[in-house]
Amino acid sequence: MAVPGSDIEHGFPHLETVRGAITALYKRLSYDTVHTFGLSMLPVDVAFDDDEDLHLGVQRVARAMVQHLRLPDARMIVSFREMQHAANVELAAGPEYFIELNDRFRNHRRDIGAALAHEVMHVYLHRLDLSFPGTRDNEILTDTAAAYLGAGWLLLDAYREDSLSSQKLGYLTPEEYGYVLAKRALAFDEDPAPWFTSPQAYEAYEKGLARARRDEQRPPLAAAGRLARHRYTRDRRHVEADPATAASALPNGGYVFEGRAPLRVVFPCPTCHQRIRVPVQGRLRARCGLCRTVLDCDT
Repeated sequence: MAVPGSDIEHGFPHLETVRGAITALYKRLSYDTVHTFGLSMLPVDVAFDDDEDLHLGVQRVARAMVQHLRLPDARMIVSFREMQHAANVELAAGPEYFIELNDRFRNHRRDIGAALAHEVMHVYLHRLDLSFPGTRDNEILTDTAAAYLGAGWLLLDAYREDSLSSQKLGYLTPEEYGYVLAKRALAFDEDPAPWFTSPQAYEAYEKGLARARRDEQRPPLAAAGRLARHRYTRDRRHVEADPATAASALPNGGYVFEGRAPLRVVFPCPTCHQRIRVPVQGRLRARCGLCRTVLDCDT
């Protein structure tokens, strides 16, 4: 949690880890399970009334998170204490999990849902036995999973920044939260923008959405722009003339050629980022075996 006056990182420095986290969710959960989270948590599920008892309200929101993630046998015991971080959860065998929230949330109730979204997602991933090595990458996985499975729009909405103070929860940058939420919006046809109360959150979402749409416009996808298509054609001809270069990665283009007869192109699925391999033979349609997205390609 950023403190007032601190610098908040922006941009997409963790993008490859975020994309890997989306792939990992589809692999671990399956397409069918991921799509049971087609509806996000609604603002009414996490809102606090001015006269609501703090502790009863926190338990109500925690139960809503548990129900959203379909953890019926998990019980979240939430308390407050002075601490450096926004929140913490004790990952034990269950069924009870102890979550501690920063004391500041006693007076900033609007962000309690965001803090709980991250901590309850830790429990969900713990039960799935899904993790990334290293604290940083594992926290990015948690933020990404929360956003993609319908609770993490709260984490972006908790982002606020002006000349006097700043606040951000989680490890992702605001724009990366926007990117994951945009990926979810494109996959589930759900627009989270009307739920944002923070103007800065909406701006970050718009930037993330623009970046997510670029994933759908990279060769060999047929929707690629003229300049990208020109580069792809140049690269393909280079490989055809010198097959020894086929294995050379092209990180900027996001694709790589392999093989000789037939020549194949490998590229990431714009939905789940699983690698897709298709023959180089002109226009064709490919179907991602992981997320079932059907892609129009011009190879």
